[in-house]
Amino acid sequence: MQTVIYQNLGQVEYKRAWDYQEELFQRVLAARTETGKVSGKGYLLFCEHPHVYTLGKSGQSNNLLISDQFLKQINATYFQTNRGGDITYHGPGQIVAYPIFDLEAFGISLKDYVHLLEETIILTLKHYGVTSTRLDGATGVWLDVGVKGKERKICAIGVRASRFVTMHGLAFNVNTNLDYFNYINPCGFVDKGVTSLQKEFGNLVNFAEVQAKLLESFVTLFDLKLVESEIPTFNN
Repeated sequence: MQTVIYQNLGQVEYKRAWDYQEELFQRVLAARTETGKVSGKGYLLFCEHPHVYTLGKSGQSNNLLISDQFLKQINATYFQTNRGGDITYHGPGQIVAYPIFDLEAFGISLKDYVHLLEETIILTLKHYGVTSTRLDGATGVWLDVGVKGKERKICAIGVRASRFVTMHGLAFNVNTNLDYFNYINPCGFVDKGVTSLQKEFGNLVNFAEVQAKLLESFVTLFDLKLVESEIPTFNN
């Protein structure tokens, strides 16, 4: 069992959350450097972001289909990041999870880690009676895989790992405004759809309850012991 500090940051501007992740990431790396051993220390951050598009380091900028002027019109921002993956959208009604984990402490590979991230969503969706799975050749969690014209992503995943320490993570569409995905090729795909729990059910879902269920899935699958700490104040 690994002890992890859990913080629900609420809604926070993307760059502030990214800077905070970098700070925690460096703490974990520093703890390892000082001891010469795995840090045995980790963080799990949940949050929401105002409307923002983020591009992974291997992504194509032309997958953002709108101009800077239109970005302003829809009250959105855009960032090129150091995570893996292509372009995605974050916004209100979406659970974003940022684990800063030392994978050596967990005894897992990066491939296993991504698999477990996907499994947290699959397990959470199962609680709501929604069957989901993986799609060969693409990270994330999908519905109706193998059904031509109906495959749709409900959770995107993009991570960074350095010296076995992770950052960035997953974005789970709960009550997300899916119209914002019309302005990108999500994760670089032009022939796949996106969805949310709200769209699947036809009504708003209890967001706090979904967060709690996702947290339970993290605890179960990663064998976590959660501890509380003071949550930083972000002035958006």
